[in-house]
Amino acid sequence: MMSLLIVEDNAKMRRMLKSLVADMASPVYECADGADAFAICAAEHPDVVLMDIEMKWMDGISVTRQIKVAYPEARIIIVTSYNDPELRAAAQDAGACGYVLKENLIEVRNWLHVA
Repeated sequence: MMSLLIVEDNAKMRRMLKSLVADMASPVYECADGADAFAICAAEHPDVVLMDIEMKWMDGISVTRQIKVAYPEARIIIVTSYNDPELRAAAQDAGACGYVLKENLIEVRNWLHVA
């Protein structure tokens, strides 16, 4: 079973994601900010990170880039409300291996099978 980090500033969305992947991942770490995400990656080395883009202190694209520089093996899937080609490209350039829209959360499970 894989370990997973959910980086999402909305507590309700974190709970929803956690319940969606409960049978696929253990442990599941959670945080609401990019800076915390980097610290958890450093300490716990989760197999996969589900990363929101828009957060209060540090956006998901920036922290994805930082995590990938420090931990090139990290597998990061962006989970966002923004269906924007420029953000998709920025996420890919930052090193994300996937991009899932929150309106299609079930796709997270599909990505986890290949991540």
